[in-house]
Amino acid sequence: MNIFTRLSPVDLNAICCSSGQFVASTRKLHVGTDGPKSPPAAGAPERLPFSRVTEEDLAFFRKILPGRTITDPDLVESSNVDWLKSMKDFFSPAGSSEVLLRPQKTEEVSQIIRYCNSRNLAVNPQGGNTGLVGGSVPVYDEIILSTSLMNNILSFDSISGILTCQAGCVLENLSLYLEERDYIMPLDLGAKGSCQIGGNVATNAGGLRLLRYGSLHGTVLGLEVVLADGQVLDCLASLRKDNTGYDLKQLFIGSEGTLGVITAVSILCPRKPKSVNVVFLGCETYEQLLKAFQLCRGMLGEILSAFEFLDSECMRLLNTHLKLPNPISDCPFYIVIETSGSDPKHDAEKLHNFLEEAMASSLVSDGTVATEESKIKALWSMRERVTEALTHDGFTYKYDISLPLEQIYQLVIDMRQHLGGRAKSVVGYGHVGDGNLHLNITSSTKDPALLAAIEPFVYEWTASCRGSISAEHGLGLKKRNYIYYSKPSQAVGLMGNIKAMLDPKGILNPYKTLPDDVK
Repeated sequence: MNIFTRLSPVDLNAICCSSGQFVASTRKLHVGTDGPKSPPAAGAPERLPFSRVTEEDLAFFRKILPGRTITDPDLVESSNVDWLKSMKDFFSPAGSSEVLLRPQKTEEVSQIIRYCNSRNLAVNPQGGNTGLVGGSVPVYDEIILSTSLMNNILSFDSISGILTCQAGCVLENLSLYLEERDYIMPLDLGAKGSCQIGGNVATNAGGLRLLRYGSLHGTVLGLEVVLADGQVLDCLASLRKDNTGYDLKQLFIGSEGTLGVITAVSILCPRKPKSVNVVFLGCETYEQLLKAFQLCRGMLGEILSAFEFLDSECMRLLNTHLKLPNPISDCPFYIVIETSGSDPKHDAEKLHNFLEEAMASSLVSDGTVATEESKIKALWSMRERVTEALTHDGFTYKYDISLPLEQIYQLVIDMRQHLGGRAKSVVGYGHVGDGNLHLNITSSTKDPALLAAIEPFVYEWTASCRGSISAEHGLGLKKRNYIYYSKPSQAVGLMGNIKAMLDPKGILNPYKTLPDDVK
């Protein structure tokens, strides 16, 4: 049931970067001792001189993984293809691995990696294969090392809320396990039914609960990692505080499998909230949306767990392609707010006061509230299924950007103006609570001219506002060469040094994360 009556619309005030308008980035790219350089081209690099798999290699793998060394092309094919099926459009031939290995234990991973390192065989670690930047699939003929069978929960401490599990555990399965014990996972993703916790950690996935529980850099307490030489690094701690030396696990969180293969994770889990409410609101302007967020943080405080947004173009795609009806009247912007607490009466009162103030201040023009689980899922689907709706709209160019809150939607406006009629749709949605915009641009088919208009414009725009070109998806293959828009050359060079130290032959997930000019 709608809780508001329609308010008078207000004209959208343009929100720009600090200069008042967008201009090409003045931030120097790749500044080193030899001066600024342009980023390298974004296509696939040449194949590095790795060995190719022989019958002797297959015999070794079959010995340690009987029945779990897959060479049937039909069975291997799905692991060669990314979720969006975009890599084969990105370059050809993409993903031509002939071997899929499915270990169940850390020791098996160790033996595989040690052998591959000795033979100079490249390895592509793979979890649920839900990544969006080409980090989870082979570029050429790298051996695919799947963690899907490493799906055991090792322990759970019901007092501290610390869960220890293998890397191949599916996020949704972990959530169900914990909910039965009155706990929840500290992260929630649209791909939770397929993604695996090891891949989540390897990409430092953000998701819908980051506003409340923080990033994986804070909630992951320990990792078990197999290094490039086969050594098992056991940092699988279950301590909240441990200040003895360098915090090595942080190196592997967000490293996209380029420094080691994560085989087990220890993570701090919050208690399951006793009271959950979801509100779906409409705003006339992005400025009002930001004011609603400011009011929301102040009035909801500790019970605020998510603040998401989508624009009217997202709603159009949800209506058109997925037949999802708009739960409120049409608005330029929509907000999904979630509260999670321990006292239903207390939470309801705080939420009621916030909604009254938001309505009285004319920050929102319409809205609806859900407290029942089925209705909560229905409202969340308006945000979580945008990605699915986009896949039905055509070929999608996806950008995962971090920006100061005031600038988030101006990028969408400027991109529409910049592209004119060349794009089919330009939509914006994402996590207002942590400054993360998902900018998506569709065309009827793959369009190189459109891509050339989008890039590097989108990266220059982001750099001009001192944003990040990858908020939570990582760099993978697709964005590796654009890292200099967000990181100085000294930082990238240090990353290269760390990679060379931990993986001197470069066998772990080659061609990913680091730019081509870092060897």
